[in-house]
Amino acid sequence: MTQRVDLTTVMHRLAVDDVVSRYAAAVDDGDWGAYRALFARAGRADYRSSGGIEGPADDVADWLAQTLRVFPVRQHLIVNRRVRLQDLGGYPGDSADVQADYLNPMRLDSGEDFTSGGRYAFSLIRTEAGWRLRSAVIHEKWRRTGRLGPDEG
Repeated sequence: MTQRVDLTTVMHRLAVDDVVSRYAAAVDDGDWGAYRALFARAGRADYRSSGGIEGPADDVADWLAQTLRVFPVRQHLIVNRRVRLQDLGGYPGDSADVQADYLNPMRLDSGEDFTSGGRYAFSLIRTEAGWRLRSAVIHEKWRRTGRLGPDEG
């Protein structure tokens, strides 16, 4: 590979990683316009493993907006990202897959803590407007709920 190809690959990897970071921020901030803008035209999201729905990104954004109202405090930590760019004979292509673990602490209106963890599977496509999500699939592995004690809070 040439240095130019290596630089292009690095730039694509950074752009893909940025989409994943913006995804987490959009959900945590309740910015559903930003959430929708991350998806390609036919993009879909699947939250079924965590008790949610699967469908077009617009429908899922509406569902998230309603469902997450009971969690005034939310924070996604998306870590251990494994990015795989499509390889076209040594050149980066127009699609990517990302496997990434997540930890998602939240607080309910009631003061109860809710934390879940698992793995995301993101599929992305490069469009004229930049990298966009084709799909985002949550694979929740565990969850814990509980109320903080008087000294923890």
